[in-house]
Amino acid sequence: MSTSRLALTTALLVISAACSPGGGGDGSIVLYTSVTQETVDAVVAGFEAAHPGTTVEVFRAPTGELNARIAADRRESGMRADVLWLTDPLSMQQFDGQGLLHAAYPDASGVPAEHRSERFWGTRVLDLVIVRNFDAPPISSWDDLITAAAAGGVAIPDPSLAGSAFAALAFFALSDQYGIEFLRALHDAGATQVGTPGDVVTGVAEGQYAAGITLDFTARAAVDKGSPIELVWPQPGAIAFYSPIAVTGDAADAVDFVSYVLGVEAQTAIATTGWQPVRSDVPWNVGGPQVTIPWALAVDRQDELLDAYRTIFGG
Repeated sequence: MSTSRLALTTALLVISAACSPGGGGDGSIVLYTSVTQETVDAVVAGFEAAHPGTTVEVFRAPTGELNARIAADRRESGMRADVLWLTDPLSMQQFDGQGLLHAAYPDASGVPAEHRSERFWGTRVLDLVIVRNFDAPPISSWDDLITAAAAGGVAIPDPSLAGSAFAALAFFALSDQYGIEFLRALHDAGATQVGTPGDVVTGVAEGQYAAGITLDFTARAAVDKGSPIELVWPQPGAIAFYSPIAVTGDAADAVDFVSYVLGVEAQTAIATTGWQPVRSDVPWNVGGPQVTIPWALAVDRQDELLDAYRTIFGG
């Protein structure tokens, strides 16, 4: 091939690559996430340092806004993100059912079987715990929330607004030990629905409620800032669920990014920013026993569970 023809062919390939559809091209990855900014920044910085020439474009938003962005993408030219990193499995399983997740094979050897699925993998373990105002009665178990509700009210995050709140609903409703009647008893004793786990901590700290259900990360952050609250790791255990990641686009480095997030280096960064890593070989001091949720069953019965919840708390 002549030099001129080679140059022309190369130019056409460059133009073709630049005009090709999709969220990312060579050296570029588009990440959609609801994970906390500090954690995303730390992981992305580590990945870009380990992969010179590759950049990660991040769109970060709360779960509701992120879902709206994805819906807009699908109405327009299709899913723009190459990687989706969410807070809980609920939305991810729904997106999987809609066919948005790609079959991919990252190095997920460090992810325990209970924190993975066929097309998405856990990156962090989140725990729902109790937060108690200093003036409230002592609390040691989930059952004690009924006493706390009668004494000064209990704040519960909205399960239709936050995936973590749906985790609490699913745990209680599907548990033989509690059942939906536990939530009814909690409501009748004085429990109130608020917005997010953060709203729970604010309300308890301000003395509007004696106690509430929130994320341990959120409670720890408030305690560290001197908030007049106590983090209670209740019996029989904190409600544990995982924050999943999946491949949703065709960027060349998307699978490598997921492998990186699941590897020791990124998992250490995740731990450094205050979240429990999913890998057991990365040091983390778990606060106590944990209980889990049958997520596949919870997703299958999502509408039923939310309807039962609304008959109690309204909305």
